[in-house]
Amino acid sequence: MEDIEDMLVGSGVGATPGFRLPLAAVGLNPKKKKSNSRNLELDTQSVTRDQLTNAPISPKVPGTQTIYIKTFGCSHNQSDSEYMAGQLSAYGYALSDIPEVADLWLINTCTVKSPSQSAMDTLILKCRSMNKPLVVAGCVPQGSRDLKELEGVSIVGVQQIDRVVEVVEETLKGHEVRLLTRKTLPALDLPKVRKNKFVEILPINVGCLGACTYCKTKHARGHLGSYTVESLVGRVRSVIADGVKEIWLSSEDTGAYGRDIGVNLPILLNAIVGELPPDGSTMLRIGMTNPPFILEHLKEIANVLNHPSVYSFLHVPVQSGSDSVLAAMNREYTVSQFRRVVDTLIELVPGMQVATDIICGFPGETDEDFTQTVSLVKEYKFPQVHISQFYPRPGTPAARMKKVPSTVVKKRSRELTSVFESFTPYIGMEGREERIWITEIATDGIHLVGHTKGYVQVLVVSPNCTLGTSAMVKITSVGRWSVFGEIVKFLNQDINMVSRKKEKSIKEKSSPCCNIGKTCSCAKEPQSCGCASENSSSRSATWVEDGSCQNTIGWLQRRKRHDEKRAAKGAALGSKVNQDRAGGRVREWGLVDGVVLLGGMLVSCLTILALFLHFGFRNLS
Repeated sequence: MEDIEDMLVGSGVGATPGFRLPLAAVGLNPKKKKSNSRNLELDTQSVTRDQLTNAPISPKVPGTQTIYIKTFGCSHNQSDSEYMAGQLSAYGYALSDIPEVADLWLINTCTVKSPSQSAMDTLILKCRSMNKPLVVAGCVPQGSRDLKELEGVSIVGVQQIDRVVEVVEETLKGHEVRLLTRKTLPALDLPKVRKNKFVEILPINVGCLGACTYCKTKHARGHLGSYTVESLVGRVRSVIADGVKEIWLSSEDTGAYGRDIGVNLPILLNAIVGELPPDGSTMLRIGMTNPPFILEHLKEIANVLNHPSVYSFLHVPVQSGSDSVLAAMNREYTVSQFRRVVDTLIELVPGMQVATDIICGFPGETDEDFTQTVSLVKEYKFPQVHISQFYPRPGTPAARMKKVPSTVVKKRSRELTSVFESFTPYIGMEGREERIWITEIATDGIHLVGHTKGYVQVLVVSPNCTLGTSAMVKITSVGRWSVFGEIVKFLNQDINMVSRKKEKSIKEKSSPCCNIGKTCSCAKEPQSCGCASENSSSRSATWVEDGSCQNTIGWLQRRKRHDEKRAAKGAALGSKVNQDRAGGRVREWGLVDGVVLLGGMLVSCLTILALFLHFGFRNLS
């Protein structure tokens, strides 16, 4: 038995994407005690309502449990997870970032590299050790459904994400469900919970037209399948109305879009650009594209990249600087064709930024081949290069090729990484003024992250409630991976928003974003404050410095509150390690607070003493 597919009752006609099928329409395996049989698979069966009535059920009411979702891989996978989270949330399930408190784990997997799949294996073992119900989604089960690690696990295929609620329901009852059949593309208007409420990841197609010898993703995502221009434009209109400020077009190969339905990428891009707000408040980012499918459209794509509401940025993987290695990879282009793509875009698009990928140690790669790759990277000094070692993926032609010794592969990877990290791509930006779009919180918990038109990352200190705005900033310093800036002014409708914030801040004589439960003063309508412990733009707890409270003591108080919340979170888990670490942070900040307090008391005492001396001398005189 390969898998347990959809078993529909009656005529065999499936449900409309996004709608839940009747309970008896789900193919599943009720859990049974392990037998001594060598055949670990259970016979395929369709369970009737009467059978399900007698099956063990969850002690909780369906739709009330808590789900933990973990995502590996690309932005397309992230979008799939957001769609699954949206459906589960709409049905009543709670979502949590804390795996220990969840009633079920949903792992969305990636099959591109061995480390990603190894991380999945580790997580599955941890889940089983905790006796948690488990659902695995994504490219690993779709491309390798017979993996030993997936025995007894419920599975959702990459084109079955619109049925995740059914799978979760049955898994919580103790059943094993597998939905892997490829059908029509999932609907774009399914409920969605975005990890970042300001960023919409929009898949424009699934699969690709390539046949790279090292790629396992093709086994999972399959041949090219494109959404229609009309459906994608409709989705763009909808998310802009929702307040999204960045739209990322996602695909296994953006350049191949539409070749299966008689259109092409420039047609789609021009249609989407026509829907973007004229004030530039919402930006479009074009996703990864391989060289073969954009060569014939370079000028049209350059015109789109020049649009003020489109980031002048493109991810074009080269993988190797050697034609012989590219041929062994079956990449269907040469190094000179890649150069033509990059040179044309840099010439036609001011401030153009190109990112690329390199695989080190592909089977048959010689020292000369690698030298050519290093020379290519040095020539263009790409601001972003994703460097990876070759990992043979089971079932791919490259897995059967003669491998380069692992010591050589690691050495080449370190050498190329050293070359790349020696670049200073942003060195000329200091002192310039740039427009940025602010959409996320930095990992340091202090800065907000914005991007320039060329998609250069700019870190700024600003109130949480300026997320989703656009501003002019002055670049104050540059680093290797990003630059730092100071906000000069907010643009368009943001000017009135910030003015209202300042007026309210003066009236209240306190920071509008320092207390949980208050509405954010920079919001046009009452909404939860961006500094609260749960940010609606992300399921992960985040904290950011409030720019309106920039004095030292205020900053320490906010940091202390932040650490106390994290300590409480660890205590809720009952984890001694988390409690110890959180306690260490609180004690550490308690010491700093004590120093500040003692310093203040000392200043006060000296002031009082000076006053006594002053009045004492006056009385004597």
